[in-house]
Amino acid sequence: MVANQTSPKGKAGKELAALPEIPEKQYFSISEASLLCGVKAHVLRYWEQEFPQLSPLKRKGNRRYYQRHDLLLARQIRSLLYGEGYTIHGARERLQSLRHESGPGHSVSAAQLELEMEDNASAGFVGAANRLIYLQTELAALIKICAGKH
Repeated sequence: MVANQTSPKGKAGKELAALPEIPEKQYFSISEASLLCGVKAHVLRYWEQEFPQLSPLKRKGNRRYYQRHDLLLARQIRSLLYGEGYTIHGARERLQSLRHESGPGHSVSAAQLELEMEDNASAGFVGAANRLIYLQTELAALIKICAGKH
């Protein structure tokens, strides 16, 4: 089986429970992150080992503090694993391929994502799903523009 294919016993296509909106806060404890991402705290800790991109700040006493970009990444991992049925290895490769598809020097910072989400909210995109669809459409258009310049 190819690493990024879904497992026959996987949960591909499973309808995932809706997640709450991420509050306007800079840092989130692991228990808050757990609730906002729809997984248990030990799952988040495990994902930190398996996905190097997921690296919350660690402070005194090894306490983890997640930022908005960490939560968005954890939600994307959850979607790949539980919604689309990817294996850990396949999800890791998929995240890397998504990063490479945007090309070197074309990565979007967390601050840019925040501004984009604020703009979308003020433009009337109330639901999180609508915002994500809008962002996906905008990113696809930008990728096409960048690909046409080469």
